[in-house]
Amino acid sequence: MLFLEFISAVFGWVYTLCWSASFYSQPLLNWRRRSTSGTTVDFPMINVFGFIAYLTSNMAFYYSPVIRAQYAVRNHGLTPTVAFNDIVFAAHAVLLCTLTTSQYFLPALWGFERAPGNRPSRGIVAVAAGSVLAVCIIVFVVAASDPGADARTSWAWLDAVYTISYVKLLVTLIKYAPQLLTNYRNRSTRGWSIWQILLDFSGGTLSIAQQGIDSYLQRDWSGITGNPVKFALGNVSMMYDVFFMAQHYILYRDDNGTDGSDAKRRDEAGERDSLLERGDSSRNRRLD
Repeated sequence: MLFLEFISAVFGWVYTLCWSASFYSQPLLNWRRRSTSGTTVDFPMINVFGFIAYLTSNMAFYYSPVIRAQYAVRNHGLTPTVAFNDIVFAAHAVLLCTLTTSQYFLPALWGFERAPGNRPSRGIVAVAAGSVLAVCIIVFVVAASDPGADARTSWAWLDAVYTISYVKLLVTLIKYAPQLLTNYRNRSTRGWSIWQILLDFSGGTLSIAQQGIDSYLQRDWSGITGNPVKFALGNVSMMYDVFFMAQHYILYRDDNGTDGSDAKRRDEAGERDSLLERGDSSRNRRLD
């Protein structure tokens, strides 16, 4: 058992490192290209919103005695499977996603030219607004409920925390869709960092493995059913990751440059060819 506990801890920190590292590749790629072209602001912007929700719910599960007690009442006396590394990961994600979003909303600050994808879509804005409204409604319902009622059968603050965590799940369900569509329309993944996808896929695998080990050690699978968001996050993200890898390595592999250098080299080569053609035409006219 001590070995499994050690493996669980290792998996927890390694997936945290993988997921955390994945947030660096896109802003670094944008910086190298001096552009956000080929991508949309929808992904980083809704990610900020989602990870704020994820950080809030994780901190409640980890630090709040009230939430932990209500969780135990509903889950056979067990404690939430949220670990400290989940909080570290979420806080880091909020910071990096905010930085990346600033590259789209404040391109002049970064020395970028304004790109077509710098304006959020109506669908993403509607999801954010609807999520805030849903959380406010549940908070109101819980606040109006009897505080002495049994948490097993009545509204409790745990339900408000679950609602906040479901916001993160909703964000994960839709956040990749605009970029998948953009890649499809462009017939290219240029500008979209594949490294964030590879690291995200690795982190998702280890996250699910850690949660399975923790539930096995507790001899109760409510570690998964009691915290469905953490389990679903890994699965949904991995499904999207597979789609992105298929686009990058199979569908658009002939046009999936990871930075601006390939396009720049092609443009320079095209200019040289054009100059040579004009030179040959001039010589031919002189000979004639």
